[in-house]
Amino acid sequence: MSSPENEAAKRGNLLRDKGDFDGAIAAYTEAIWLNPQNAQPYSSRGQAYLRKGELDKAIADCNKAIQLDPMMAEAYCWRGSSHGTNGDFDKAMADCMEAIRLDPHGAEAYYVRGIVYGRKGDFDRAIADCTEAIRLDTKLSEAFRVRAKLYDMKGEFDKAIADYTEAIRLNPRSALAYWGRAHVYEEKGDFDKAIEDFTESIRLNPRHAEVYCGRAYAYHEKGEFDKAIPDYTEAIRLNPKYAQAYDERGCSYREKGDRDKAIADHTEAIRLDPQSAQAYWGRAYIYEEKGEFDKAIADYTEVIRLRPQYAKTYRRRAYVYLPKSEFDKAIADFTESIRLDPQCADTHCGLACAYYKKGKFDKAIADYTEAIRLNPKYAEAYYGRGCSYWKKDDHDKAIADFTEAMRLNPKYADAYYNRGCVYGEKGDHDKAITDYTEAIRINPKDGYTFYARGYSYWQKDDKAKADADFAQAKELGYKVKPGRPSREGGKGIFDFFLPRRHP
Repeated sequence: MSSPENEAAKRGNLLRDKGDFDGAIAAYTEAIWLNPQNAQPYSSRGQAYLRKGELDKAIADCNKAIQLDPMMAEAYCWRGSSHGTNGDFDKAMADCMEAIRLDPHGAEAYYVRGIVYGRKGDFDRAIADCTEAIRLDTKLSEAFRVRAKLYDMKGEFDKAIADYTEAIRLNPRSALAYWGRAHVYEEKGDFDKAIEDFTESIRLNPRHAEVYCGRAYAYHEKGEFDKAIPDYTEAIRLNPKYAQAYDERGCSYREKGDRDKAIADHTEAIRLDPQSAQAYWGRAYIYEEKGEFDKAIADYTEVIRLRPQYAKTYRRRAYVYLPKSEFDKAIADFTESIRLDPQCADTHCGLACAYYKKGKFDKAIADYTEAIRLNPKYAEAYYGRGCSYWKKDDHDKAIADFTEAMRLNPKYADAYYNRGCVYGEKGDHDKAITDYTEAIRINPKDGYTFYARGYSYWQKDDKAKADADFAQAKELGYKVKPGRPSREGGKGIFDFFLPRRHP
């Protein structure tokens, strides 16, 4: 007949395996009270504290178990895991080594050492240890789960999914295994499968804030913002200090067009985690959209302070300097962004735009050309280079670039408009009218284009069509200059009446 002490310990093991760590701790405590000289319930309670995240209590119990039985390998194993979770890798490694020395066939010590290697960034050794643990115990679901996480961190997603699937087969109630597999599906872009696994993880453990946050992100990526926001909100309810959940909920609010709520969430994320470059970035982007450029610049500047090697932030801040006409600052930021990431076509295009605004058309052309080299399908770069050639009165090259921009993007109304203007300057008003007409078909609300076409009709002595276009331009809000353009003007009149657009 089993002793009361053993019955209490067995009850603790059952509760621990069900994830009821508080119940398990109570049962182990009863076993210790019945026999305080038995090392085993101390070790088992230490493992339960470890699973709860109460590391100091786990270490204390393991110390007591080792004091009572210096040959107890599992006590070294759980203490090593606790030290590793605390970030004390040297102590963790020493304990795992001792556990393996005492019991070379103990699978758990290998997978715990694998966890320590993983936290140190030595993924290959970590995987090797988990593999050895699996060889020693093919039913150790946690070894499969840990190895899956390591494969995920190495970017070997198919291997990770296979291991998570085996961990789930061995332990269908492992919320962590479903969560881990969901994360890998998310990284692979399979958001439907990710949502299925996140949902099952939540069913098994509805108190895990990070799983709600993960499912919310999957909904966000699918464009289902109304589903994402409640999940982020639940994550915040479970963990009110969860900065990432506030930050990502802010992104979902922004996608729904609720910029004020988005800014509030990013601001709270920053309050909770002042080192969150992502939260500053999110808020800066919204300020930029709202036209609050000084606030946007301040936030992008903070991102640069936190992440000075992040090329994209210099580029975004440069774009904000452009509408403020601070072209030298924009050029400096675009240049730094190119230094950090010279293969980014967008940055070369932005730098070209800044040079264009300063009237440095040769430099603009050089950077637009580089952007095109990096991305031959970059319609905006052809368009910008066309504008630069036009400013240099190189009409043929301008027409060629506008034509290529239209080939790449047949709905590029501004490219039709500008090519029409160049044809008009060359005196070919039939081609100009054809281009203006196509631009109007694409964007029938643009008064500039009606005015331009009206001018070409005027040049062709088609007064009725010209008057109709001038009237439509005025109706759409284009302020027609006093007096109509005379037929003498040529290029100078086009300079005055037809502003040349630039991205």
